[in-house]
Formats: sequence, C-alpha cells, structure tokens
Amino acid sequence: MINLLPPEQIKELKDEENLKLVLNLGILFLLFLISLFLILFSIKIYLFGNLEIQNMILKEREKALNLELEKEIKNFNNLLLKIDSFYQEKIDLVSVLEKISKTLPEGIYLTNLNLSISKKEINVSLSGFSPDQKNLISFRKNLEKDFSEVDFPLQNWLKLTNIDFSVSFKIK
Repeated sequence: MINLLPPEQIKELKDEENLKLVLNLGILFLLFLISLFLILFSIKIYLFGNLEIQNMILKEREKALNLELEKEIKNFNNLLLKIDSFYQEKIDLVSVLEKISKTLPEGIYLTNLNLSISKKEINVSLSGFSPDQKNLISFRKNLEKDFSEVDFPLQNWLKLTNIDFSVSFKIK
C-alpha cells in the first residue's frame, strides 16, 4: 500500500491511533479493575453473610449448651441436697450401741439385740441374762434415764436369780 499523505499527517494519524489504543487499553484496565472490585466486594458480602450465619448458629448452640448445663447443674444440686439430707437424717449406730452398753450393770450380758430404724426413732429389743433381780432393777433404772417407752414384760420379774429377760424401748 502506497501512502501519499505527507509525513506530518502520517505522524498525526499514528499518534491518534496510539492515543486510541492507550485509551482503549486504559478503559479495558479500568473495566478490569471495576469488575475485580465488584467480584471482591461480592465475595466479601458472601463471606460476611456466612460469618453472620455461623455466629447465629454458634449463639444458638451456646444457648442450648447453657440450658443443658443448667439442667445438669440443677440435677447435681438436687442430688447433693438428697445426699445431704440423707447424711443429716442418718443415725449413728455406734453411739447408740455405746449408750446401750453404758446402761448395762456388771453381771448382765445380752444375748440378742434387734434394732428397728424409722425416720424419727429407733425401736430396740434386747434379750439377755441377769444373775439376780437386783442387777435387772439397776438395768431398768439406767434404761429409763436414757431412753423412752422402756417396757420390761412381767415374766422378767418372776424369778429372783438366773433371769432370762427381754426389754424393748425407743430412741429418738
């Protein structure tokens, strides 16, 4: 192709063509940056949306776990209260047996001991041997000092020596 235009005009046309090319490339680069910005902005919105959803799910799970934890704490507290009330109501059998043994005068020994325990009292039935009635009377007096509702059946008093006796009383 033969170009009959003067070199100045050719140079102007080339400059104009270069300017158009630079403008087109600048516009394309600007469009690329705008699209990149829009893509990154949409990713940011998507990620923040997911983050908010995860936060809500986490808060709901936390509430559920807190409720479950409160239930378990209440159950343990109830269990501890029951254990505490059990220990508050328990009867110290060792001290009961010591108290009974302190009431026995010398010469009397027990052959049988029955304890019946209810919430408020202990019913005790004893049977044993006394060499004479004097020791048995002493035993009865000792029991009446420390215990309530002491009951010696009449058959205990029929013999004067070598007495097999039985007695019942209550401890509160």
